[in-house]
Amino acid sequence: MTQSRLLIILIASLSFSLPAAAKMYKWVDDQGVTHYGETIPPEYANKDRTELNKTGRAIKKDEVLSPEKRLAKKEAEAKKRAEAEAVLESKRRDKALVNTYSSPAEIDLARSRNLQQIDARVSGAGAQAKIVSDSLLGLQKEADGYKQAGKKLPASLQEDLTETQTRLTKLQQDLDKAKAEKSAMEARYDADKARYKELTGK
Repeated sequence: MTQSRLLIILIASLSFSLPAAAKMYKWVDDQGVTHYGETIPPEYANKDRTELNKTGRAIKKDEVLSPEKRLAKKEAEAKKRAEAEAVLESKRRDKALVNTYSSPAEIDLARSRNLQQIDARVSGAGAQAKIVSDSLLGLQKEADGYKQAGKKLPASLQEDLTETQTRLTKLQQDLDKAKAEKSAMEARYDADKARYKELTGK
């Protein structure tokens, strides 16, 4: 008797004895033998299984993924969500861009207005750095005079040198940060203007 005929007989006999809500499953053991039953044995809980209807037709297949496949699926789903969020964010920015400006000239005006603020920071930090740098040079010359004379540097001079160098380093960091912000803002307004023209044809 063939396996399919046995399945038909098994399903037919169970269909009379099982309540309407009962389920029938098919699974394969480690030796490749196919089994049928109302419940999945615990030792096969992590194996693929197929749910059957009363006629033996497959209605649902539960695939138990390996840890590697689960990780790959999770990463793929995360990538898909990130891509969908990026598309939504792009649409939101496009809408905001078109609603904010009425012409490319307005973008240029906003660019100039905001760059003026950063330019003021760059100019201020640069001026302060120049003053502190000149002060540090003066202190270093004074320290060189003590060394050439074979004298020990006064503690107060050493403190002034350390404090002035620390202040100059901080000012240089602030200046570099302001310049980086200016470059980023220029690039952003350039991109916004190009995108605005693309969206509006203006």
